[in-house]
Amino acid sequence: MDDIRNIVVLSGAGISAESGIRTFRAEDGLWENYPVEQVATPEAFAADPVLVQRFYDERRASVQAAQPNAAHLALGKLASAWHEEGRGELLLVTQNIDDLHERGGARNVLHMHGEALSVWCTACDARHRWVEPLSGGPACPSCGAASLRPDIVWFGEMPYRMDEIFAGLGRADLFVSIGTSGAVYPAAGFVQHARECGARTLELNLERSQGSAWFDETRLGPASALVPQWVAQMLHL
Repeated sequence: MDDIRNIVVLSGAGISAESGIRTFRAEDGLWENYPVEQVATPEAFAADPVLVQRFYDERRASVQAAQPNAAHLALGKLASAWHEEGRGELLLVTQNIDDLHERGGARNVLHMHGEALSVWCTACDARHRWVEPLSGGPACPSCGAASLRPDIVWFGEMPYRMDEIFAGLGRADLFVSIGTSGAVYPAAGFVQHARECGARTLELNLERSQGSAWFDETRLGPASALVPQWVAQMLHL
């Protein structure tokens, strides 16, 4: 592993599940009481903005109540060491909308599906950090319009920062996927792109993902155990 300089880590819902952030694919997942079409599409927001805002108000509150777990903290430790020692680039791409990576000490985090603690004004295109409910129709701090929506990529919308992500994958010596199902594109295709660009590939997951066959190595178990072990290996601890 001493020849590895540039690393891209992709994290999914599995890394935050141990912090109490529910996944939508689990039996008690956050979509259980709502069809996806009712809460996570532009059409749903147009049809019933109050329902959608309340749903994401709950998500925003749950994110603020959660705490980083050992996996988040280990990635933060790796990011700090990689930066301070000048080893190369560590890019952390997450499908999650929580801020647990940042609170765990990570840097260079790209939220491809948006952020729970951010709002987007559809009137003036401004984005603001936001921790309060949106269901009351508050005004945009920039333009004053009551046109705020969750800064979340809904089904049918284009994920954020894709050019930066694919550029990072093209430079990567190692691609690591943590806690992802391998079922949702475009993220599910990242491992193939990384392999085509010459990167080694590692999967850390509770169970094999749908794209598990593309990885050079798969390690199974909870993220809170596997990620600290892998980071210790990378840092020779």
